[in-house]
Amino acid sequence: MKKTIITLEDVWKIYVMGHVEVAALQGVSLDVYQGEFVSIMGPSGSGKSTAVNMVGCLDIPTKGRILLDGKDISHLDESDLAQIRGKKIGFIFQQFNLLPTLTALENVSLPMIFQGIPADARAARAEQLLTIVQLKDRMNHRPSELSGGQQQRVAIARSLANDPEVILADEPTGNLDTHTGENVLDFLHELNRKHKKTIVMVTHDPHLAKRADRIILLKDGQVVKKL
Repeated sequence: MKKTIITLEDVWKIYVMGHVEVAALQGVSLDVYQGEFVSIMGPSGSGKSTAVNMVGCLDIPTKGRILLDGKDISHLDESDLAQIRGKKIGFIFQQFNLLPTLTALENVSLPMIFQGIPADARAARAEQLLTIVQLKDRMNHRPSELSGGQQQRVAIARSLANDPEVILADEPTGNLDTHTGENVLDFLHELNRKHKKTIVMVTHDPHLAKRADRIILLKDGQVVKKL
């Protein structure tokens, strides 16, 4: 029997903008199973990124419940959410979000500092991860000395720093050309198949979405189709 690692139950997210309420999510319910690769797809403004922010403990719902590995995280305070994020979830963003003054090795090591891992162990783990993404020879380079595809591979390595159960990728190929984007997606597939990571990827690209095990289609803050 497949183990459910993420559950959203009737999740609403309502933002108040002046005197207007905007419902980014309207009663979203979905399950993500351990070890699967799921694409969340939909047009701009459909609630894709908001849904991923919920799963990633970056935000809490206005209504509804979110379970991560069986634990209700819907109403935890920020310090508890930060602990869960650090241990269970790795993030890959469209903008890479690498610190420009740090080398690739230092960028990958950074999440481990907040988990209290000693410096020698951090460096060894970061080198191992950069080897996995084929950047061992670039580990002492800063982001400005790397191509877009290389920077995204550093970001993938960083997302694995604390050996998370779940990797959330929000438009991970959005700033890359088609060929480089395919290579990045190949890395995500390898993490899923070879390293058994659960991956939730947000994309607006049907071609990329089809490479996942399952597609969840959002529109106007609601799940309209599960493929």
